[in-house]
Amino acid sequence: MRVVELEARHVRIPLKRKVTHASHVRTDTDNVVVRCALSDGSVGYGEGVPRDYVTGETIDFALDLLKRSGLGEQVAADCPDFPAAVHLAERLRLAPVPGDDRLIQGNAARCAVELAVLDAYGRALGEPLTRVTELVAPDLYRFRDRVQYSGVIGNPRGWKKRLYPLVYWLAGFAQVKLKVGIAGQDDVKRTKTIRRWLGRRIDLRVDANEAWAPDQAAARIRELEPFGITSVEQPVRHEDVAALADVRTQVKTPVMLDESLCGMVDAERAVKHGWCDLFNLRLSKCGGFIPSLRLAEFARRHGLGYQLGCQVGETAVLSAAGRHFATSVADLRYLEGSYDRHLVWERLSEEDITFRRRGGWAPALVGCGLGVTVDPARVEWVTKRKETLLG
Repeated sequence: MRVVELEARHVRIPLKRKVTHASHVRTDTDNVVVRCALSDGSVGYGEGVPRDYVTGETIDFALDLLKRSGLGEQVAADCPDFPAAVHLAERLRLAPVPGDDRLIQGNAARCAVELAVLDAYGRALGEPLTRVTELVAPDLYRFRDRVQYSGVIGNPRGWKKRLYPLVYWLAGFAQVKLKVGIAGQDDVKRTKTIRRWLGRRIDLRVDANEAWAPDQAAARIRELEPFGITSVEQPVRHEDVAALADVRTQVKTPVMLDESLCGMVDAERAVKHGWCDLFNLRLSKCGGFIPSLRLAEFARRHGLGYQLGCQVGETAVLSAAGRHFATSVADLRYLEGSYDRHLVWERLSEEDITFRRRGGWAPALVGCGLGVTVDPARVEWVTKRKETLLG
């Protein structure tokens, strides 16, 4: 059994609401969707979300990189069983990008291909993506039949400022992430208000999205510590990440890397120089399911924590992959994702796998491959460009 077709598409999907944080304002999403067909007729799908301010990828860059990466030769091997398919997926490499010393430009594109290959072979051989964790990172593997997602509060206006935390409290969420560092907002006042409405039971963390200058970051974090925050995500720009070694000595709150944690080079530098306490693993920005597993293993070996995050605008394809990761990887500090129905107008799948309103709980996906059924007509409807990579 082998891959006989690979096709990549640019899909554009409007969001149901404007998403605002310190780095960007977004009303739609441009994603890469890859379709993989096997010689037995099985078909799989994968997705990546290129963001130039995270991994340096635009949508056109990602598609062009896929076209010149010789993927047809890389997937040509026969895979008689699922371990062989997983090994093939882990070996996937895109063409090098000049000047990319972090080795991350192409991560979203690689993620889309890797997931498509794993989905196709999983369907053909009767294996779910949770099996990938068991094969690749057995020490991390711990299956759970359900997981609980975090709530997120961005920049609500007017009466919604009180509604969002009240809804999370009434619904029984255990964790909430608050976006801070947004221009024109008073972070101390907002955090105090959010904490008051959430109560003390709910775990509250903040995400600055690179908003603060290096000489301000420690003071900004200390101002928020009285409200019981449990971590602060990406306080400074990636260009200033080295300053976090000093910031960490001045604050009590654990520091998480996001934009500065996109691959193994980043992880090695972070550990060597003491830049953080936690990694934010997002499948698209980290290059796929298997690279994210490797980063989780690396974090654990070096005494760091890790969470599973998500990209704004993920459809059910990436949401499903994230669900498999979440239900098979041990010790995730926080969990984000599966916002499908709440955020995107077109989820691309027949099934709705959005987390439940009550508590943010969601069940494990037990079907083969990704465990969701992608609707080709829906993909076609939102397609802006398509490229044949093989076949």
